[in-house]
Amino acid sequence: MEKEHKLKVVSIRLVDDPPLFSKKPLLTSADAVEVIGEELQKYDRELFCILNLRTNGQVINMNIVSTGTLNAALVHPREVFKSAILSNASDIILIHNHPSGNCAPSSLDVQITENLRKCGELLGIPVKDHIIIGSGKAYYSFLENGLLKQTGKSTGMNIAAEKGMNGQTR
Repeated sequence: MEKEHKLKVVSIRLVDDPPLFSKKPLLTSADAVEVIGEELQKYDRELFCILNLRTNGQVINMNIVSTGTLNAALVHPREVFKSAILSNASDIILIHNHPSGNCAPSSLDVQITENLRKCGELLGIPVKDHIIIGSGKAYYSFLENGLLKQTGKSTGMNIAAEKGMNGQTR
């Protein structure tokens, strides 16, 4: 009997690139901006990235999910959560740049954030924040601005957002 159909076996592996950041836990949005903000400002196109986190807020790795155009990047949940699953991440932080320098979120940014938050909830990998990098030290945090609904476990970033950047309880 001759075998007519072959089923290929594939392997999926993470490949390490040179590191960009330290082992400092990310407890605030400003911590995340400190880690990756300067790098994202170098690009003349939108880059959509995720930071994969351990349970203590330490960064496991950063993954560039999409390299887009001057004012848009294609983002799909499958691509966003792929490295998080392979990295055994507890949580993720979404982060992208606006080459224009204006870090205000677009309506599409808000919609994508909510869709990814829901996907993360289903997968058990919460989206802790979505940060848009502008020019200079400017950034926009969905968590700090109340546009990201938090569900599930409470971590350092949740507590920091509830207290605000100056330590005052909201």
